Amino acid sequence: MAEINFEKGNGMIVAIVQDYRTNMVLMTGFMTPEAYEKTKQEQIVTFFSRTKNRLWTKGETSGNFLHVKDMKLDCDGDALLIKALPDGVTCHTGADTCWFEKNDGKSVFLNHLKQVIRDRKNNPSDQSYTTSLFKKGVNKIAQKVGEEAVELVIEAKDDNKELFLGEAADLLFHYMVLLEQKGYDLDEVIDVLEKRHTK
Repeated sequence: MAEINFEKGNGMIVAIVQDYRTNMVLMTGFMTPEAYEKTKQEQIVTFFSRTKNRLWTKGETSGNFLHVKDMKLDCDGDALLIKALPDGVTCHTGADTCWFEKNDGKSVFLNHLKQVIRDRKNNPSDQSYTTSLFKKGVNKIAQKVGEEAVELVIEAKDDNKELFLGEAADLLFHYMVLLEQKGYDLDEVIDVLEKRHTK
């Protein structure tokens, strides 16, 4: 990380906290060098509270801590983007975010999964199930997608939510492996859906 410019903000920088899974902006706060170092060491977001005039770890009262997954400094060195996993609601009002937005979408996880699948293809591991699929080739992967689709259809006829969702997850995962094997990106499929939606 580049050097942080605390002096530009009179000894503090703005810290923006974003949900690691959903990309939703949860809250903003201010950090002094001490708050930043504490956050970095403990991997739990700590701010400098201007009203309490002290370091304040988010969640120290509520238990709704923000667990740091990544931190990025902006181009001017005076603002920090923190990607974190929240233990619960973030706002003191009881809302998911300080802007009263719902933070319940997890589809962004598919981007993470896509990168993991790509890594298993480009950096094979004998211990990886995904790598073993790539080694079998496109025909076997396509066959697996077909098998999972049939299993999902069978589960759809019953009322077992757990089994149905399990088969749905299996189908989605193997479908994404097939896309990667073919050299296509999930975003390209979304492009097709967006074009159809506008018609």
